[in-house]
Amino acid sequence: MIPFKGFEELNYFLKRRYGNSLSFLKKVLPESSTILDLGTPNKLSELIGQNGYSVINTGGEDLDDNYANINSYDAELVTAFEIFEHLVAPYNVLKEMKHKKLVATIPLKQWFAGAYWHPTDKWDRHYHEFESKQFDMLLEKSGWKIIYAEKWTAPVRVLGIRPILRLFTPRYYAVYCERI
Repeated sequence: MIPFKGFEELNYFLKRRYGNSLSFLKKVLPESSTILDLGTPNKLSELIGQNGYSVINTGGEDLDDNYANINSYDAELVTAFEIFEHLVAPYNVLKEMKHKKLVATIPLKQWFAGAYWHPTDKWDRHYHEFESKQFDMLLEKSGWKIIYAEKWTAPVRVLGIRPILRLFTPRYYAVYCERI
């Protein structure tokens, strides 16, 4: 794991998840670039800012209904770290976005676990968990070309069949895309 600034206080799982996201971003976008991060300020966007990027966050609006506002932000690249699975219609956001570059991560559908669904928090639910080919098709249909992609596992430190499967089954999919 690359020793990024600000990661010291994170637990093992967040260091791994956020470290993968930041490493991916560094492969496709030079530091000091301006990023529009879809979603409210959070620990990952804070860490990206601490590691050389200028980060602007959206206001937390429901992107299923209010996606046009995204185009009012000036940025070299849009990031959507685990956002699209929460939307009923991610196609609308992807199609209408005027920016030319996108980095997105999504949790992948896993055959041995159902979609994540928080029982009381209406925003902390996965309406979609994609297979990578489904997300690729969504991106292509909405006008994006995938330039680079990676998949990551999400191992956990407990015993059981699912934790063993998580050691080698990809859980996250990251893509860098450019507008066609």
